[in-house]
Amino acid sequence: MNQAEQTLISFLLPEGILDYFEILKVEKEPKELQIYLEEKNIAPSGYQIAELESKGFLPEVAIQDFPIRGQKVALRIKRRRWTVKKSGDIISRDWDLVRKGARMTTEFGLFLKGIFG
Repeated sequence: MNQAEQTLISFLLPEGILDYFEILKVEKEPKELQIYLEEKNIAPSGYQIAELESKGFLPEVAIQDFPIRGQKVALRIKRRRWTVKKSGDIISRDWDLVRKGARMTTEFGLFLKGIFG
């Protein structure tokens, strides 16, 4: 995706989402746009990626976003989970910690926190 496309898409999606998720596909149905997003393999705060092993994804969650040109928009989000190699613990990103960082708006952090708890 070139810079112009990335900039345009970033205005259509919740602010900051492209920092942590990549778009897999977009499907247009008669009255709804389905946007499939998958969490990038970026280590959660407090871990190095070498300490973790990606273990797939949590079940996909579908949420409604703001309409685009009269079309309903559903974001179909897959969050990543990792195993900590030393302990065997299963972890996922803590969206409360991400929200406190400078790379995401509070609105987007609360949006994800509301979805994933």
